[in-house]
Amino acid sequence: MRFEMLHSKIHRAKVTDANLNYVGSITIDSHLAKNADLFEGMKVEILNINNGERFSTYVIFGTPSSGEICLNGAAARKVQIGDIIIIVAYGSYEKSELPSYRPTIVMVDEQNKILSIKNEV
Repeated sequence: MRFEMLHSKIHRAKVTDANLNYVGSITIDSHLAKNADLFEGMKVEILNINNGERFSTYVIFGTPSSGEICLNGAAARKVQIGDIIIIVAYGSYEKSELPSYRPTIVMVDEQNKILSIKNEV
């Protein structure tokens, strides 16, 4: 049996842009995304703390160390610039993998710079 578990998250990132006229996705500073163990094309859930919206999209990498968090396409309608969001990725794990299971949790500041990285629930 496989279990869907938290793989990683970026906690309390600030939306820096919203681009309605784009095909879709979330653009994330590549340095931040890689430290959160996110990959281009990876499905993520976006949890908007400001308005309660929850939706799925996929990751594309933005300029490294820019602090960029931009919702593109239809997702741009679900946020406002300045909103605080949580970016969550899930993974599928075998029961035998769970004893060593450690998700990656990245905490960021108001400029989306990394404050800490933990590997724990």
